[in-house]
Amino acid sequence: FLVQAFWIPSPSMVPTLEGGDRVLVNKLSYKLHDVHRGDVVVFERPPAARNGSDSEIKDLIKRVVAVGGDTLEELDGHVYVNGELIEEPYLEPGTVTENLPRQTIPEGQVFVMGDNRENSEDSRFFGPIDEDTIVGRAFVKVLPITDLGWL
Repeated sequence: FLVQAFWIPSPSMVPTLEGGDRVLVNKLSYKLHDVHRGDVVVFERPPAARNGSDSEIKDLIKRVVAVGGDTLEELDGHVYVNGELIEEPYLEPGTVTENLPRQTIPEGQVFVMGDNRENSEDSRFFGPIDEDTIVGRAFVKVLPITDLGWL
């Protein structure tokens, strides 16, 4: 399949996605081009994340914040990539990002975070993920039908 539907199991991507939403994922995207900062991706749950109460969930969905070779850090609650403050219009106003020490992302890996920074188990906890664990790029929300739209 080139496209697959995924169910959102948690509120980690609020306000972009709510628990119970369904998205379509393009599984061919990263065979044709590189992963980009800002992409919303579905990826295989890292072994380090399997200790949570939802450990039966096979795949996770998060936003790519940094790619291989990027230097990432948090200053005063804001995210900087390669020394530049990144624009994050998908976050709720006043969102603070914490627990993000300065680090350089290894080549072939990406750093992912949920849009709901206060309620997201993400790369701040399990580290960068290998690009080859990415299932695909989420590109459209299909359910609920009243919220149908591009991501």
